[in-house]
Amino acid sequence: MNSKGALLTHEVEIEIPFHDCDPMNVVWHGNYPRYLEVARCELLRLFDYDYPQMMESGYAWPIVDMQIKYVASAIFTQKIKVTAHLKEFENRLKIDYVITDAITNKRITKATTTQVAVEISTKEMQFASPAVIVDKLAKILS
Repeated sequence: MNSKGALLTHEVEIEIPFHDCDPMNVVWHGNYPRYLEVARCELLRLFDYDYPQMMESGYAWPIVDMQIKYVASAIFTQKIKVTAHLKEFENRLKIDYVITDAITNKRITKATTTQVAVEISTKEMQFASPAVIVDKLAKILS
C-alpha cells in the first residue's frame, strides 16, 4: 500500500483524542476506520465529489470491502498522518491508506477500501462508475 500507481493522493494530520483510546491510552482498533474516513473525504474534495456531491449526483458509494493491517499502536496525543491514495475509479473507488507517526514517519497501519456506486432512486449497484465521477476526475487528472 504505497503511492505507486496512485492517480491522486492526499494527506491529513490528526492528533489522537482521549476518547479514541482504551484504558491503556492505546487507540481502540475500531477507531482506525474513522481516521480513514477523514482522509478519504479530503481526497474526494480534491475533485469536488465528497458525500454531499455524491448524493446530489444521485449516487451513494457504500464501502463493500475494507482491509486493515495493524502494524503498531497509536496512542493518546500522538500526531498521525493519514495518507489516502486513489488507485481505481473506472468501475469502483479503490483507495489505499497508510497511517504513520507524523514525526518519525513510522508506519502504524495500512488499509484499503473499495466503494461501488449505487443509484439512489433504484438502489441498483452500477457496474461502471457514473459519468459524473469520471468527468470530475478527468478534469483534475489531465
